[in-house]
Amino acid sequence: MYKQLKLNEILNVEQSLLDKLDKRMSVTTGNSGVLERVESEVDGLIKKRLQEMNLDATAMAEDVFNGLFQRVNMHEAELYKYLGISRDNFDFEVVANAAHKMGTEDGGFFLKREFAEKILRERPPEAAMKFLNYKNVDEMLVKEDVREVFSALRFIESDEWMHKTFDVAYSKFTPDDFEYREIEVRVLGKQWTEIAVKFVAKKHHNVSHLKEFGIVFLNPIAQTEPGKFLRDFALLLHYLHEVHFYSKLFERASREKDFNKQFIALLRGDVPKIENKIKNAEWLIVQRYLWKLDPNDRRLFVPRVNPEALHWRKGEEDIVRFGNGNKGSGLEFWDELDYVAGYFASKNNHKELVSFDMEDVAMGFVAAYQGLDARFSYHQQEALWNKIFAEYVGGYDKLQEYAIENMREQKIIF
Repeated sequence: MYKQLKLNEILNVEQSLLDKLDKRMSVTTGNSGVLERVESEVDGLIKKRLQEMNLDATAMAEDVFNGLFQRVNMHEAELYKYLGISRDNFDFEVVANAAHKMGTEDGGFFLKREFAEKILRERPPEAAMKFLNYKNVDEMLVKEDVREVFSALRFIESDEWMHKTFDVAYSKFTPDDFEYREIEVRVLGKQWTEIAVKFVAKKHHNVSHLKEFGIVFLNPIAQTEPGKFLRDFALLLHYLHEVHFYSKLFERASREKDFNKQFIALLRGDVPKIENKIKNAEWLIVQRYLWKLDPNDRRLFVPRVNPEALHWRKGEEDIVRFGNGNKGSGLEFWDELDYVAGYFASKNNHKELVSFDMEDVAMGFVAAYQGLDARFSYHQQEALWNKIFAEYVGGYDKLQEYAIENMREQKIIF
């Protein structure tokens, strides 16, 4: 059975924390009643989606999960159909082109392509050359696309090689080494298949990116088990937005004297350390999903803005926009659900948090298909913090502005 809850119960924080936050934010921004408004929206969206799934407030958690999983299965099948491919007839280029067209980002401020070759000549990638059977970098670059080589480095070279390359090659770049150009979506060639298999086994998806070069790439390993295509297609769109977001950060840093220091920190994905006491209206900027590393990380229990959740929201908005233009696909079902979750009674006499976020649901569906009893809500929780912040400051565009302007300090204080 579903029962409307306070936001603190969904976020797993003390109500006093939200009360103090709301008091300060309401005075500073002039927006009052935010928490109540967001609670009402969450409740309304849950009830509406339950009705669309032929469920009501008496539904058990297991019934809601099954209903959401059915939506993932149906909508994935529709996405295949609209793209003109199938599990048995998978085409990476079609997927890449569709995502590029569906995404709303265009160009950005990226490292000039010529520096990819310079980096490799300065730091020869021994593992990559051995794998491809090349004697030296020049021979490799004659026959291989340097962008594909660079895309493969992070999952073929050692951590030691990557760290050393950062220290030696990346520490020299200046704003003059960057240019404005289009974001690329690439499919790696079949020569990388063996390495791609290892990447997919480790990351559980076949998509990655090079923020500094403005490249999003797909490994040539089809992920076609139920749920995986919708999951990974959303990730592909997410990366397009992430790459564009970081290009804005690079551009902003280019106006600062310590540009290179900021550039490297952004590529590392540095996250702020938490002080003993958080101020009443202090928001951390956390550019990672900390839950995946440690569900008890102290930073998961304080107000924060998460750019990752913003990229996911935009990617899911792309999918919803596609659904609105292709009504038969049903993909519009996921509109505004990124921050939505509620507790439902389960058949084992416990209450269980059910995330309605598309990515959380898709991941849960994949796990269920594999016979695993796993549920996810970490995308939703970060999205809910973003939603609250956006309501205070006037929307998600303003949230992004705050994140970009304050990334260097890794916190926003009102």
